Amino acid sequence: MSDERPTLPPVRLHPEAELARDALSAPLFARAAKLARWAEREVPVGVGGDLLEEQLAEAATHLGLAVDEDGTGYAAEAWQLAVDTGLVEIEEHADDDEDLPDGAPAGTATPGEELRLLTQGTPQDVLAIWLGGMETVLADAAAPDLGDIVEQIAEGGELDLDAIDWNPEDEAELLDGILGNLYMLCALAEDPEQSVPLPALAASMIVPADMDEPTDDILEEVSEAMMRLDDQFRILEPIGLVAYRPVDEALIEELDEDGETVRSAEAPGDEDVSRYGMVRLTPLGMYAVRARMLDAGVEAPAVGDLADKGADVLLAALPGYPETLAQAESEQWLAARESLPAARELLSAARGDDERAPQRRLACQQTLSLVGPEAEPALREVLDDRQLGGLARVWLAERGAADIPEPSQDMIFWLTVDTVAAQLGTADEDAAELRDLVEGLVGQHAGFFDAVWRVDHPATADVLEAMGRLHPDKKAAKEARKAAFKARSKAGA
Repeated sequence: MSDERPTLPPVRLHPEAELARDALSAPLFARAAKLARWAEREVPVGVGGDLLEEQLAEAATHLGLAVDEDGTGYAAEAWQLAVDTGLVEIEEHADDDEDLPDGAPAGTATPGEELRLLTQGTPQDVLAIWLGGMETVLADAAAPDLGDIVEQIAEGGELDLDAIDWNPEDEAELLDGILGNLYMLCALAEDPEQSVPLPALAASMIVPADMDEPTDDILEEVSEAMMRLDDQFRILEPIGLVAYRPVDEALIEELDEDGETVRSAEAPGDEDVSRYGMVRLTPLGMYAVRARMLDAGVEAPAVGDLADKGADVLLAALPGYPETLAQAESEQWLAARESLPAARELLSAARGDDERAPQRRLACQQTLSLVGPEAEPALREVLDDRQLGGLARVWLAERGAADIPEPSQDMIFWLTVDTVAAQLGTADEDAAELRDLVEGLVGQHAGFFDAVWRVDHPATADVLEAMGRLHPDKKAAKEARKAAFKARSKAGA
């Protein structure tokens, strides 16, 4: 996988026991396990461990697929997965060097050691076996169209990968990129059940970021990529990696005069985008793609990763987390500690005059909101601290504590600057919430800007300049810019 990947958002993984159950119930993997148990009868196999014609029909019957026109194909796929994952072991006959007649056994298949781990091993054992199987399915998905290969061989020519427009490394890298983009989109989705339209996923790999309107050639590439992805996701769904709604063939296929299939390159409208295919990674798929990224050296955080780290690491990471995941990460971090020492560690890590310190203090405040009243002594210890006294008073007031000293005007305005600086570091300036915050702060205090430019905070000038951009009132915005100039002059002096 490429290292040139943007920072990935954290994900909330399901418990490994639950993921192991998902793996065991994935259709292809479940069939492979069922055939491995069936192999207790010692199944004769052909060269390479393939099932012979008679045994393949028996395998399809054993799986309940005898009446399905594709039943033997499904049985062959499941058997191959069982062999590839070690669920089945092949013992070749001693005379396997001799020429064997067609249909003659070349070996015997019996259950492998890995089969025992599916029922007696840990969830990690099950997931490790499933991941191995998933890799073989990914390789199948990246393989060229068998129809093209068969056509070449039937014509009596040698296999020419260039002629069928297939490069193994490029195809594997493209599939890796698609799964990486899908991982990113699924991680950012508010609803874990939200699927991604196939055209959008294909476009994410093809359309240049600086292209406002895709050209016809680019749209044609997107269309071709969609069709390739449709084939690949159909292969990946049975192993449990994705949940996929296939492309509606009736919508995008038509027959030309020669009876050959033609794929339409037209972009779908908003009202029918789901008919062009919808896909999402399953919880098992999120686990698998993250595991592959970690193996490739890509940083892919998950909720719970920081539970054994210090408060400094936690507060540095939380500003980049979505709100719900930040809370989940904080809860796991706090669950591993006693409340009072945890609160003291958080407050200590929140101090600082560096550029990211306001964001750390905001993350500290949000994390402390999850702590019970037993942490109160830690908050009272910092009431006189200029950097922490304001958030300590907020915490105590929210819990109805008594004997909370009134903050000085200097502390109030210092906390105001710090709060806005933290919001500027984490929010989009176009966000309505940020504009409302600025307007509300200015409206609450007469002579607001005259007081704020004097605040001894490293971010004072930057905050005032941002207020000048954000405040909807032209007069107030002008006052903010003047105050920012005064703050910079004061800092320079």
